[in-house]
Amino acid sequence: MAQFGLENDISNTLKLDVPITNAPIARWQRKASASNASAIGLSPGKSTNISLNASKTPGKTPAKTPGKWRTTPSKKMGEDRFIPIRNDKQMEVASFLLSKANRPKEDVSAATSDQKELSLLLNGCNLEEARILQFSGKPTVNPDGQHNAMKSLYSHTVTPMSNKKTRYIYSTVDKILDAPAVQNDFYLNLLDWNSRNVVAVALQNSVYLWDATRGDVVHLMTMENDADYVSSLSWTKDGSYLAVGTSDCAVQLWDVEREKCLRQVTSHSARVCSLSWNSHILSSGSRSGQIHHHDVRVAEHHIFTLRGHSQEVCGLQWSPDGHYLASGGNDNLVCIWPGVSQAPRADVDQSLRTLSLHKGAVKALAWCPWQPGILASGGGTTDCHIRIWNVNSGSCLSSLDTQSQVSALAFAPNYKELLSAHGFSHHNLVIWKYPTMTKIAELNGHEERVLNIAMSPDNSTVASLGADETIRIWKCFEVDPKKRPKNKTPRSAFTQSIR
Repeated sequence: MAQFGLENDISNTLKLDVPITNAPIARWQRKASASNASAIGLSPGKSTNISLNASKTPGKTPAKTPGKWRTTPSKKMGEDRFIPIRNDKQMEVASFLLSKANRPKEDVSAATSDQKELSLLLNGCNLEEARILQFSGKPTVNPDGQHNAMKSLYSHTVTPMSNKKTRYIYSTVDKILDAPAVQNDFYLNLLDWNSRNVVAVALQNSVYLWDATRGDVVHLMTMENDADYVSSLSWTKDGSYLAVGTSDCAVQLWDVEREKCLRQVTSHSARVCSLSWNSHILSSGSRSGQIHHHDVRVAEHHIFTLRGHSQEVCGLQWSPDGHYLASGGNDNLVCIWPGVSQAPRADVDQSLRTLSLHKGAVKALAWCPWQPGILASGGGTTDCHIRIWNVNSGSCLSSLDTQSQVSALAFAPNYKELLSAHGFSHHNLVIWKYPTMTKIAELNGHEERVLNIAMSPDNSTVASLGADETIRIWKCFEVDPKKRPKNKTPRSAFTQSIR
């Protein structure tokens, strides 16, 4: 029994360490030998001395599942299959990588240690060369910074330039009109453009009308006393009537078509330098700091008085919906007043809100036409700021230092932008993108400060009145004809001709 056990151990040792030479040839070896013999022109029955170890490719290749083997199909005549030349170490590494890919995720640490150990045993074998059908996750880098034209052609990524929306702005003036003897006074409002495409301008003690459609000029009125002057202008919504404020504390109402003064309203004790219409209600602000509401339909026109400013009211604007009246004064305040229907028919001494962040006179006021309750205000030389307000909450949404006196503001609905006019020391107009307040363009041309601006009925053109005694027409908000909305209702001849 001892001898049989010893022989059995020796037999097992031989099976593990030494190949058995006198054992019968296995079936797969005979098949491989027959294939090699037919490839070199020998008959399968004849014996050869060809060694099976001469082939670099083994007869069996490892499958995806460890422990299972699949037979390499025999090579038929006429086939050409590429087999890479690999050394023994590369084959062992490839087998290791394939078995590692099928391991559970919890054995990743063990597989990593096995990989390190195998790499050390293989004395620096390149693992990348041993990978089989392995795709790299990162694209290769083009040498010397070469540009891949096909990648750019078939790329779906939108480039910044194609995504950027731009438009052309006419930064040069379209027309220049003479305005001799214009009052160089920051606090006055001497320019307005009505819905019938007619511009009204006050020159000293006279008022002139310029028809922007035909180019005709009409002398509307001249004050009787040469010492007096026109201090403010404001059109009604339909453009039929013009309110004229004067330095002798009066407000005149003119029928433009008949060129006739319908009535003269007197209630102030100082010059009237700001006017604003809300339907049949005319609001007027004077140097005394008071604001009067007038109902022009009745003989007793004066309804009540608003008292909130201690100095001259140089800015006055009703909101488009008529819910609020904004007033700006030389006392650096912006006051928000309720609509006439909401206020009692008595004098009001307290405004709804008082906005007091400006450090200079506030003449420039503009309501946003597409955002109710949003007001823009601009300060004078000691302030130079444009501020955007939410009048419902009284909060300042944004503030911008223009480094120049702000004399007028106007919103441009065609492109949702804000236009500002400046006095000392820039003497120009600036277009800002709303609400980011980034500067888009500057309109230069005036040699002295800009006093007032007015928008055309279609909001495409701006008229600016300067202390250099000129009125300059800027077509800076014209809409592309292809992008203009088609209106179902017909327009008047005045509106159609300005385009």
